[in-house]
Amino acid sequence: MKPNNKFRRNLLGGVAGLMGVGSLSARAATAVLTPDAAEGPYYPTPAMRRPDIDNDLVKIRGRVEKAGGEVFTLRGRLTGANGQPLARHRIEIWQCDMDGNYMHPRDRRSVNFDQAFQGFGHDVTDNGGNYEFRTIKPTIYPGRTPHIHVKVFDGNRELLTTQFYIKDHPSNARDGLFNRMSKAEANAVSMEFAKGATGLEATVNVVV
Repeated sequence: MKPNNKFRRNLLGGVAGLMGVGSLSARAATAVLTPDAAEGPYYPTPAMRRPDIDNDLVKIRGRVEKAGGEVFTLRGRLTGANGQPLARHRIEIWQCDMDGNYMHPRDRRSVNFDQAFQGFGHDVTDNGGNYEFRTIKPTIYPGRTPHIHVKVFDGNRELLTTQFYIKDHPSNARDGLFNRMSKAEANAVSMEFAKGATGLEATVNVVV
């Protein structure tokens, strides 16, 4: 059964209040749990996914061309609220292509989906809880600010569904889902891009 994440947040706050901050580690007491977000209508079922579903969404095995869009490396660390890294957890991402098309039959524009873009991929965290993807900078989908959909699994158990956003993007202020979050929650799922050793990079740590 999927956990009730609102209950999880209330419980964590209640425990901190009853036990006192001093009885918890400072890290656990101040942890901002990664906020939940709607799955959206275009989560690709296994039957819809390409045979290649690795963590490099801009290069599909067997194809010469690479996906259109601004390529970057998305990385981060998955931990529990106590700060402990969560190893061997599956992280999935999916997003629209550079023109705002999803790889999903319910998206009427899917016939124009970039055939060189995976659209969906997954990684498995290492012993330090680290994950990494190579994908494209998200673009505006009609009615939404740019975002990347994310799911976290422990085996077959879904721990979290969320979305990552571009920090300070002008469309964020008009996005209903983005504006439901507190400032701290929004910061926790915002990607800030910088030049790194592999080119453009962004880091988003996930706390469940």
